[in-house]
Amino acid sequence: MFNSKSVNRLHNDQSGASALETAIILIAFVVVASVFAFTILSAGSASTEQSEESIYAGLSNVQSSMSTKGAIIATSNAAGDAVASVVFTLALASGGDPVNIADGASGNNVIVIDYRDELQAASNLSWTATSVVGDDDGLLEPDEQYQITVALGTAPTNVIAGTWAAPAENIEFTLQVKPPTGAVLNINATTPAVLEAVMELR
Repeated sequence: MFNSKSVNRLHNDQSGASALETAIILIAFVVVASVFAFTILSAGSASTEQSEESIYAGLSNVQSSMSTKGAIIATSNAAGDAVASVVFTLALASGGDPVNIADGASGNNVIVIDYRDELQAASNLSWTATSVVGDDDGLLEPDEQYQITVALGTAPTNVIAGTWAAPAENIEFTLQVKPPTGAVLNINATTPAVLEAVMELR
């Protein structure tokens, strides 16, 4: 038979309830911590993806998608005192994306070629493209090559400085090939001390 004091002591013992409350509080902390951790991880993943996109976008603007193959050839004018044209061959750089080669003489330039030396500069020179290796579909694709002929004998329409004069002997100049996407391809060359009908530039 139960003693009344024993029954009172049993009712007053709250150790089980305290343990249950403690467990509920701990579970609540774990749930809240899990929610915060998920939020932080999601934000980290999103910023990582954005960083990767920024890196790839930066690389696409820094790395040129084209390169020159072989020598840079020049031809002189009939008088033999100035360069009439410069010829070089373009190919895709390793891992580069296809580039639309629109003939500069057609007026629908996709690639813009500029000229600069120590005395003058001109933009959007006249040039022509001829397929050397490939399917001649107007796209410079892997394992394809296009020969580009840039006219320097006639004054360009956009002369930035000075009066246009085609480069003569011992002139250092730069041709900038600007594709729609990717970095500018700089072609640096120097004319020889004596101009010939056909010559390789240094």
